[in-house]
Amino acid sequence: MAAPLTNQKRDRRTKPAPRWCTDQSTRAGGRGEALALRPPRGVGGARRGLMALRRALSAAGRRWAQRPCSAAWGDTIFALSSGHGRCGVAVIRTSGPGSRGALQSLTGRPELPPPRVLALRRIRDPATAEPLDRGLVVWFPGPQSFTGEDCAELHVHGGPAVVSGVLRALGCLPGLRPAEPGEFTRRAFRRGKLDLTAAEGLGDLIRAETEAQRRQALRQMEGELGQLYQRWSETLTQALAHLEAYIDFSEDDNVEEEVLSQVDATVRALEQEIGAHLRDGRRGELLRGGVRAVIAGPPNVGKSSLLNLLCQRPAAIVSPVAGTTRDVVEVALNVGGYPLVLSDTAGLRDATDPVEQEGVSRARDRLRQADLVLAVLDAAAVPAEPAGLGAALGSLLPPTTTPCILVLNKADLLGGDGGPLRDACTRGDPLPPAALLSCKTGEGLDRLLELLAQQLARLCGDPLAGSPSLTQSRHGLHLGDCVAALARYGRERRRDLGLAAEQLRLARRHLGRITGHVGAEDVLDIIFRDFCVGK
Repeated sequence: MAAPLTNQKRDRRTKPAPRWCTDQSTRAGGRGEALALRPPRGVGGARRGLMALRRALSAAGRRWAQRPCSAAWGDTIFALSSGHGRCGVAVIRTSGPGSRGALQSLTGRPELPPPRVLALRRIRDPATAEPLDRGLVVWFPGPQSFTGEDCAELHVHGGPAVVSGVLRALGCLPGLRPAEPGEFTRRAFRRGKLDLTAAEGLGDLIRAETEAQRRQALRQMEGELGQLYQRWSETLTQALAHLEAYIDFSEDDNVEEEVLSQVDATVRALEQEIGAHLRDGRRGELLRGGVRAVIAGPPNVGKSSLLNLLCQRPAAIVSPVAGTTRDVVEVALNVGGYPLVLSDTAGLRDATDPVEQEGVSRARDRLRQADLVLAVLDAAAVPAEPAGLGAALGSLLPPTTTPCILVLNKADLLGGDGGPLRDACTRGDPLPPAALLSCKTGEGLDRLLELLAQQLARLCGDPLAGSPSLTQSRHGLHLGDCVAALARYGRERRRDLGLAAEQLRLARRHLGRITGHVGAEDVLDIIFRDFCVGK
């Protein structure tokens, strides 16, 4: 009589199931895949058949997600790529199978210039042969082009009449149509020239306004973030393959028991690495969107004057009347190469006027959402010792973990008595970083800008140091789901190996959604609609 199965073996043995496998079949109009039902060849064969089905369906899903739509594949698109307005040189780009004919038609020459070499040509309207301009043209035969398709560029003079004339001539050619926003980059993704993280990096690079933003976007566009996520996906794929091999073949003693321990160690290490990536203090997101700083303080301490001093223009109304600021005034600044979104708010006090009450309520809402607080106090009305300053600050702001800079304004009113207060500002604990400032004379502005740059560098980090940072909330959501699936693997591993393997597949699917290798269709429109036309 056969010995009873162990618990581990019993968990892996399931009821016999049909074996699904893939057969290649030729259909009318092209080659396709058909799923055939075959009788099972034992429990192990059924299990392997189900896994073959799962892999086939997964591959079919990836091909469906990245399938070329008819418009993207058959049409030729064109657009102004260099931005609108008068300029010295405007770049007009085409992409698609009609690019060769379009370039031949507009230059009036059957021969094309050598690939990727600038050539001087007279550009004419094909319909009337009227000269439109004299400029440089470039021919990029696919797949050695940005989109992977045949592309052409026309570098013409940037006057509105020249640009509109060339665009009108292109629009009259058969098979050509104006491009949608982001369609060039979308075609590059379709052709596998870049993944979704690189496409998002390209969009961030176009919109970058500071040096740190440019560095981070360029690093992402060049594929470093995508390579990190791809490495994690490959690690998961290897762990999943080992686990499935153990499920399928351990009954025949072809797979050692140590394989499970190796898979467990790999999953635990990956869970910790992704978790650390998520716990980066939102550095990449802050750098991409800008650190939100709020100027807060009692009425009439110079908050609006501070905003105007930092942005070097009269952005907010300044008045000696307390409570002038009612609404939030917001400006975007570049401080030390880092982006800062600075908000001036109403003075914090128990107001009786309904309009001012609304302003105070909005100010407190902004404080709760702030990444950085500039707490402004009247230097002539606060104690000079650190304990007294700390008490004054505590009465203004509730206890919070949000970084804070203490700004003591109206230093010009102190005369020669500012020494003790200046010493208290440089002493540090228990006070936050502090600056003694006069918005009237500009005294102390350099010290405040230095403190601001230090806080921004700490919040955003160095975009060139270490592994690339998380830059999109979309990435964070999928990575959070991936970590949750890895955590569930540990629980399912003790009950059923098949369910544990499903958690690894789910985790890998979430990683694939970030780069676009899995289920990309539902996020493509969201990503590419924010691009400029011609990108």
